[in-house]
Amino acid sequence: MTRHLITSALPYINGIKHLGNMVGSMLPADVYARYLRQRGHEALYICATDEHGTPAELAAKDAGLPVAEFCAQQHDAQKAIYDGFGLRFDYFGRSSSEQNREITQHFARKLHENGFIEERAIRQVFSVADDRFLPDRYIVGTCPYCGYDKARGDQCENCTRVLDPTDLIEPRSAISGSSELEVRETKHLFLLQSKLDGEVEAWIDECSGDWPHLASSIARKWLTEGLHDRSITRDLDWGVPVPADTWPELAAEGKVFYVWFDAPIEYIGATKEWADLEPETRDWKSWWYEASDVQYTQFMAKDNVPFHTVMFPASQIGTREPWKRVDHVKAFNWLNYYGGKFSTSQQRGVFTDAALELLPADYWRYFLLAHAPESDDTSFTWELFASSVNKDLADTLGNFVNRVLSFSRKRFGDAVPEGKAAGAPEQALGEEIARLLAEYEGQLEARQFRKATQALRALWSAGNSYLEEKAPWLEIKADPEAAALTLRTAMNLIHLYAVVSEPFIPSSARAMREAFELAGDDATWVSADEARALSAVPAGTAFTVPPVLFAKITDDDLEAWRERFGAQ
Repeated sequence: MTRHLITSALPYINGIKHLGNMVGSMLPADVYARYLRQRGHEALYICATDEHGTPAELAAKDAGLPVAEFCAQQHDAQKAIYDGFGLRFDYFGRSSSEQNREITQHFARKLHENGFIEERAIRQVFSVADDRFLPDRYIVGTCPYCGYDKARGDQCENCTRVLDPTDLIEPRSAISGSSELEVRETKHLFLLQSKLDGEVEAWIDECSGDWPHLASSIARKWLTEGLHDRSITRDLDWGVPVPADTWPELAAEGKVFYVWFDAPIEYIGATKEWADLEPETRDWKSWWYEASDVQYTQFMAKDNVPFHTVMFPASQIGTREPWKRVDHVKAFNWLNYYGGKFSTSQQRGVFTDAALELLPADYWRYFLLAHAPESDDTSFTWELFASSVNKDLADTLGNFVNRVLSFSRKRFGDAVPEGKAAGAPEQALGEEIARLLAEYEGQLEARQFRKATQALRALWSAGNSYLEEKAPWLEIKADPEAAALTLRTAMNLIHLYAVVSEPFIPSSARAMREAFELAGDDATWVSADEARALSAVPAGTAFTVPPVLFAKITDDDLEAWRERFGAQ
């Protein structure tokens, strides 16, 4: 049986992530992994903090901490938030791990042995004020393509163009702000991507047929422009060191590998971190080396696509070793904030720690995926958030659960009533639920998250339509047994919703399932036949009425949140 390897883009260590980071990688990966596990697949979801490179050093400097201490603190802080969001990683590692160091250096040695890394003397920006060479991210300036005045020396976060520091207009040091910059000669290692161009293109031709257009178009744009040899070392104090046994001179100078060389390798490194915790039962290599039975899916925002679809595969290919390469790249556009970009550096938008202060995770999980930026950029507004929560979660799902259980308890007590045998309305409902469930499954299999939430919402709505049609509050007056049937059927819908909603709203799904004192309730999914029968919760099962699943967002809430976070 196929095993599923799932990774999401590594969140940078330099601060708490915003909602755009969450919906563009980790959250959909978690939903997909949860779904696969529920369907009985063996799935391994791996992620980690990306701890090397300029952002880590600059953030540590601002915090007044040694970079290693800063990274350790931030890793724990980020992991606590992801736990709060219900992200169920199989392992959440650190790119500063010894495992990643070993595997990154192994990759570099193999690439060198095969003629795909060479040492070159280059002219690099030197800051007189800082008395040091500046890595590309230590240089900021104006992007020559879009005019963004805070572009970094490696990439413009506004237009996503890959840059060299010398491309920037009016460059300055990110450390001191000084524009007293000179260009001096130094030596670095280069990955000879130009020699791997044809092999990378052939691989993309072979495997990208079912990638989203966004992912394949970005990859092919790089190929069309031609793959250029790329420097893969930097002058930093923090990173994976160049191995002295292969490059003694550069090692003596303290060179470290470029973060975009070692960060994707951390997917492998983190898997080894996971395996090393239980070496007797876990085999990391079976997931990455000669892993022909593994289906590998990566989740990321569009700015990460070039590195994951070109640079990392080029490195894997160049080792001439059978490393597992990605089968499906699920790329996302931007989630904007009132039409402008979320920004970690500018602290613009809603950040994940603040989100959890306002409302439980399920509110955010559902909303973000219902409006996931899959085909185009989408925009977060408080008004849209409130409308979605109130209509879909509070009214459609939460109100259904509450009124069914409360009404049944009031009229029939604390056990599921028996009532009449199912009739034509129940048979029609079962067929409709089976059809909608198949649609929901199909969208999740295809990793179409907005469409999956639409199908899930339709499942919830079907229960409300059935309840309105049968109207047990009227049936109870003339035919209590008919009302009991309606309520028993509705309670079976609640149990079904609890099972199949778990990938999106795990905490609420658990509350719905725990409402029933159902012995041996170990269902992980609902088959089509089970959906048609709607009989998982038999008469006589004791139940409780859970607290309100979803509270409505009020106008006062909106006013307070707009004032706190800004809404322009």
